[in-house]
Amino acid sequence: MKISNVIEHWPFLRPFRITGHTFDGIDLLVTTVESGGLRGCAEAAGVYYRGETANSMAAEVEQFAAKERIGSREELQLAMAPGGARNALDCAWWDLEAKQARQPVWQMAGLTGVRPLLTTFTLGADDPGTMATLAASLTQARALKLKLLGDGGDAERVRAVRAARPDTWMGVDANQGFTPASFHALLPALVDARVQLIEQPFPVARDADLDGLGSPIALAADESVQDQYDIERFVGRVDVINIKLDKCGGLTEALAMVSLARRLGFRLMVGNMVGTSLSTATGFVLGQFCDLVDLDGPIFLARDRASPVVYRDGHIHCPDEAWGSASSSSITTEVSSS
Repeated sequence: MKISNVIEHWPFLRPFRITGHTFDGIDLLVTTVESGGLRGCAEAAGVYYRGETANSMAAEVEQFAAKERIGSREELQLAMAPGGARNALDCAWWDLEAKQARQPVWQMAGLTGVRPLLTTFTLGADDPGTMATLAASLTQARALKLKLLGDGGDAERVRAVRAARPDTWMGVDANQGFTPASFHALLPALVDARVQLIEQPFPVARDADLDGLGSPIALAADESVQDQYDIERFVGRVDVINIKLDKCGGLTEALAMVSLARRLGFRLMVGNMVGTSLSTATGFVLGQFCDLVDLDGPIFLARDRASPVVYRDGHIHCPDEAWGSASSSSITTEVSSS
């Protein structure tokens, strides 16, 4: 099997701000695997808070390709660590296998069909008025996720967005930005605004702060849960596990996480790093197994792939051509001219 990499830069429509970071574009790794005249492609953004970059992921894939000779995706899980590099290679392998088997990836994953998924649309942290204006402009959104900063201005952000969009489901994401004190200070405003999910309130090093928190709003673990081996220690601490393919290292590991998390009684969420429809399509398959969906990455980009996912009435629709098709003719790395 031949393995190759390309690094692509994709600009954002506008700067995107979360706790501790502001982004104006993203470099993505596109990995292609070829065998028997067929090829599979996949894309990874990497995990920024673990120091992954497109260059570091490409180097990891190239090092693996030069040394390892493995025969299955299951062996790949043991040969590479979780992260964006393994995600790109694992999902490219799924794409290749779909063409070899002449079955779409969703069918190989055990599904009898796929359905459009209600997805959140994310608002980067900003001043309350700007966030409210953006929320009002997202007229098709039926669910919103607000990035918060833990800086004392979050209550006004939440109130402003709720006033602008009284009709939507709302969750918030602290990206590790809260302390127990700031969490409890903000909680009344979140309850008043009918927030239904609080994602990753505390830093990974402070997971014990979740013990006995007594939140009336469901809690989700994101950065604290990288792969299946992190899940069990969150029993009794959170309600929802956010699975991201870049974090866990691909669809193979993600499906193992789904099985374990369900057995332990968690609800599931599929999340995404910002990326094109190529990576969003891989998350779309995972999203079929999840209760909550956050697959809005392409909406932040100035352009997208030639076979994009489609957002309609708050839902994401994914054409077979975007990724994981049984057809050998789809070329998922083409770029839209729009």
